[in-house]
Amino acid sequence: MLYLVGLGLADETDITVKGLNVVKAAHRVYLEAYTSILLVQKGKLEAYYGRPIILADRELVESSSDEILAGADTLDVVFLVVGDPFGATTHTDLVLRARELQIPTQTIHNASIMSAIGATGLQLYNFGQTVSMVFFTDTWKPSSFYDRVRENRQVGLHTLMLLDIKVKEQSIENLARGRKIFEPPRFMTASQCAAQMLEIEEDRGEHTYEPESLAVGVARLGAPDQCIAAGTLKQLTEIDLGPPLHSLVLLGKRTHDLERESIRGYAIDQEKFDRSWQAQFQNQD
Repeated sequence: MLYLVGLGLADETDITVKGLNVVKAAHRVYLEAYTSILLVQKGKLEAYYGRPIILADRELVESSSDEILAGADTLDVVFLVVGDPFGATTHTDLVLRARELQIPTQTIHNASIMSAIGATGLQLYNFGQTVSMVFFTDTWKPSSFYDRVRENRQVGLHTLMLLDIKVKEQSIENLARGRKIFEPPRFMTASQCAAQMLEIEEDRGEHTYEPESLAVGVARLGAPDQCIAAGTLKQLTEIDLGPPLHSLVLLGKRTHDLERESIRGYAIDQEKFDRSWQAQFQNQD
């Protein structure tokens, strides 16, 4: 059996009781280590679970999945995923491969950013399509996400932006030379995301979101030190929400007064927030 077990968002204690029992009894345990991270190191997980854990990087999961699935037709193999197992399409690919090999699978769900973003006070059914923001380079600034943002905006829905992480990445030079030298991990911040959003907005010139548009930045949701900050995109380019992981929400025009009351409590500057709210939302029906 292949078990996909969600770990939740923060630390080793977020695993469910059902998930922990499966981990303790499994033959092998893998930890997916590239689409997201927990806020604790692997050693802390191993101590709490009482099991050794094998790190599964992108190459192993996407190119050598049969190694993970080896023997899973007769033995229990666990694939640990930060958040919920189906927060990334890669894990669907793994289940499909198991199905091809006639290996049974079972999923044990957990909290993910897709549900925890409700901690902001924004209502989940007012969210549209979720998008990803990658790190820009001098020569590569992909903007396909912008079309999804515009579509959400047109129907009044919020946009949750998931931010890029770079773990076990190689420079172009080292990749070209075949050298297994990896760059230090990088995690995009909400301020970087806000700045890149405004950069693309300036390039596209469609006025979907302006510097004075309201948004909400979040960091480390589910942890004791989680941080939430509401303000204009320009304000959010200048704020430091601390260590990763961060996300950003662009507010839609359907934002309800109850949502306003909730996020106003997280405002960087409440007077500025009130002025921006009045300018953007006062004429709604």
